Amino acid sequence: MIEIRNIVKRYGELEVLKGIDLDIVPAAVTSVVGPSGAGKTTLLQIAGTLMTPDRGTVSYDGTDVFSLGDRRQSAFRNRKIGFVFQFHRLLPEFSLRENVAMPALIGGASRQAAFAEADRLIARLGLAPRSDHRPTELSGGECQRAAVARALVNGPSVVLADEPTGSLDSKNRLELHRLFFDLRDEMGATFVIVTHDENLAADSDRIVHMEDGLIRHLTVR
Repeated sequence: MIEIRNIVKRYGELEVLKGIDLDIVPAAVTSVVGPSGAGKTTLLQIAGTLMTPDRGTVSYDGTDVFSLGDRRQSAFRNRKIGFVFQFHRLLPEFSLRENVAMPALIGGASRQAAFAEADRLIARLGLAPRSDHRPTELSGGECQRAAVARALVNGPSVVLADEPTGSLDSKNRLELHRLFFDLRDEMGATFVIVTHDENLAADSDRIVHMEDGLIRHLTVR
């Protein structure tokens, strides 16, 4: 589904990624693990078109995303890629429901369709009673589940998550961890997760082990 080929990224003299090749398979949870500075987040940002590589290609179902112009690339990213970060990045002036619907509205969906899909996901993630609350009125776990719903609202090809459980306590970490696998099973969702959470990585379908800007090992379960 997603082909990452010969990705190189430098910051000045520092080569952060040294020629990465990776295939992301659909309906699977792939964890990316390794020490700090291994290049995990840089790889995730390039896979999500948030950063441009110095060399190499990223293709989604045959479409080379870095061959697209800025406008087409932004539209592609909105439609095909969902993001979940360590901190939820919900917009504080909007309700949970409005935050979840936002990518669909930006993508041109009607208000009726955007909010209908947002409501469906909010209910599935157990957040319906909190739908009209603003982020400051929600717990950390609720905010992260809302961020997952927002990432899924456009039915993306993949959800890219950067340390999504890193800011949560053990109870909420376990709940979010379980949610990823439930969504994989129920919706055929595809996740790529940069994580230091050993339990999350251990349960993943594929584990990408990175070190010094290279993939040292790929574990397939």
